[in-house]
Amino acid sequence: MAASATTRRAAVGASTGVLAVVLSFAFASSTRVAVALSLFLVILIKGMVLLTSAQLRATHPVIARAALTVVVIDVVLFATYFFPANTNSNLAIGAAMSIVLLGLSFLTGASGQISLGNGAFMGVGAFAMAIWANHHATSPIAVGLLVAVVSGAAMGLLLGLPATRLRGPYLAGMTLAFAVAFSAILSSFNSWTGGDSGLQLPTAATPPQWLLNFFGPGTSLLTTNSMWTADIAIFVAGIAFFFMANLFASRTGRAMRLIRDNDVAAELVGVSLPRTRVVAFVVSSAYAALGGSLTTLIDNAVSPSTYSFALSITILSLVVIGGIGTIPGALIGGIIFAYSNSVITWITNQTGLNPQGNLASQLNGIIFGVLLIATMLFAPMGIAGTVRHLRHRRRRRVPG
Repeated sequence: MAASATTRRAAVGASTGVLAVVLSFAFASSTRVAVALSLFLVILIKGMVLLTSAQLRATHPVIARAALTVVVIDVVLFATYFFPANTNSNLAIGAAMSIVLLGLSFLTGASGQISLGNGAFMGVGAFAMAIWANHHATSPIAVGLLVAVVSGAAMGLLLGLPATRLRGPYLAGMTLAFAVAFSAILSSFNSWTGGDSGLQLPTAATPPQWLLNFFGPGTSLLTTNSMWTADIAIFVAGIAFFFMANLFASRTGRAMRLIRDNDVAAELVGVSLPRTRVVAFVVSSAYAALGGSLTTLIDNAVSPSTYSFALSITILSLVVIGGIGTIPGALIGGIIFAYSNSVITWITNQTGLNPQGNLASQLNGIIFGVLLIATMLFAPMGIAGTVRHLRHRRRRRVPG
């Protein structure tokens, strides 16, 4: 019965894919557009066929998560071609920040450790990317991102080893010291970091020629470059979310949640507390560094003032607002961060505030503070956590 249903679903997917390819070539304006549209539709249809299989989700959850990741990336990348430059820029920033939030959500939500230094870890990745690019201008972007991840993981390991002996406010105090001292550390290596002025990337991230061929001759560089950086950030974020989803569901993730809930019980069943806590720190710092490197790629520059202690507080606030320990919560927080500047611009335009005034400069903190207070009052588990709780409660009320 199940085998026949699977075969029927596969046949429907294959026939739908063939129809999509035929229609793409029949109505597309050129062969290049037809191939791109066909590829988008075939990937979408194949992914949806896999996602609609309850048997696959039950027996092969990793494949189901991979299919969901591919479908989401496929749809969003296709949509970026039609979005204006400012929307793509916001998407890129949101994708980069969501990676950072995901790492902190894993550290705090899964292992129960509090960190106030993820803004500094983000800066480690940002400067690692910039320094590498300035010394290896022709190096692929993927190599620069990998260097940033390794640098962030190494810094996380350096701080994570002593952190195994600290808990609660003492651990938060250690990461707080790192966040506050980060700017001074950068200033001590002026020849590498550029001091207070920071670093500029030698070349901006420009799309390859095959992608430029899809645009008309009058398309601006801002449009093409913003789409390309958004595509890179979205693709990297999709891969990061896929690995984190599997890590949450893995044995390591379960061990971390057990340590968070009862570390004595975790030790009794053979879980190594120091090793598990260090792993959580390394993963969180690596994700923060990856998000920071993407921010450098998007801005084409990096400055020490960007990665201040205030950024660490903002990151922690966004994790709480989105939902600690939830994967959708990181995405929600990233979107809120991406559009916060647009909201500030709208408020200043509507109220007539001086954009350079003291009140306007503090609006970002005011907005996040109000959101955090509202979240604590009306959704203490965060937006994603509250939605999940309401959904589970509704399922329990439905008979049968």
